[in-house]
Amino acid sequence: MLGRIRIDVPLALAPMAGITDLPFRHICKRFGAGLMITEMIASRAVDQGRERTERMAEIGGDEHPIGIQIAGSDSDYMREAAHWAASRGADFIDINMGCPVKKICKQVAGSALLKDEAAVARVLEAVVNAVTLPVTLKIRTGWDESSKNAVRIATIAEESGIQMLTVHGRTRAQMFNGHANWEDIGLAKQAVSIPVLGNGDVVDAASAREMLRISGCDGVMVGRAVQGNPWVLAEVRAALMEESIPVKPDSVARWRIIEEHMLALAEHHGERTASKLARKHVIWYSKSMEGSAEFRHHFQSLTCWKAQLEAAEVFFCENNENKAWLRAA
Repeated sequence: MLGRIRIDVPLALAPMAGITDLPFRHICKRFGAGLMITEMIASRAVDQGRERTERMAEIGGDEHPIGIQIAGSDSDYMREAAHWAASRGADFIDINMGCPVKKICKQVAGSALLKDEAAVARVLEAVVNAVTLPVTLKIRTGWDESSKNAVRIATIAEESGIQMLTVHGRTRAQMFNGHANWEDIGLAKQAVSIPVLGNGDVVDAASAREMLRISGCDGVMVGRAVQGNPWVLAEVRAALMEESIPVKPDSVARWRIIEEHMLALAEHHGERTASKLARKHVIWYSKSMEGSAEFRHHFQSLTCWKAQLEAAEVFFCENNENKAWLRAA
């Protein structure tokens, strides 16, 4: 439970900038994610009223329970962003204190806030007191190996009224290198009574089970493993629910998912932006398939949305050994 919100599957989709937009979340929800969170939205961007910010906060009818994630270090901006998120239909507000990206940290937001525990408390209390919705928090284990403070941040979070915590098992200094430290997630879990989700290096059923065993956390959040591979969520869900692991889709079934994704990108963003987004999503989908290197090179050269759609269909549906997609170029 998250406040009064029932979470049927303890599996969350990690918010990833430029990736987990509405079209992709729709697909991930169908594959078993029990908790959805939007892309991170900067609190100052909310204040500026940008059209792109509004689009990032759009919520589909099938996504609930879903939270809108906000980031920032100014309590006033964060308070207003929380009000704004609540008015957009969010079931809960998620605060990002884990983003390691340099431009976010330079604004003393994301994981940079972990260096100032007093500021953490101020921001959390401002948001919690601003809305009646549950407020959750995502963090890393600390700024670097010499300043790990996930346990103290977890305690501050609970004392501030945060109702669920997600811990990515890396420091900011690690970025996405090395292996996530699931023991550190466990230390944060032991320090509080609120639910704790573990994040970092869950890539299949086995790793999900192992994270739960080592950390004792209440559920898992999956991030980069879904890139070009949303069906991994069905595998992780099955592991968490102690069900049979489903068979992965073949190339034709994969194409049906990709086509749905591409068309939804065009409808949501317009063909120009969808074309740019497709260059990463479709490439991810093709990973490990025969002929994928040649396909990636060809696909990246395409600037026409229709040509991209046609090239992807040929690659995923035709016999790759005959390189039909290449002849069609």
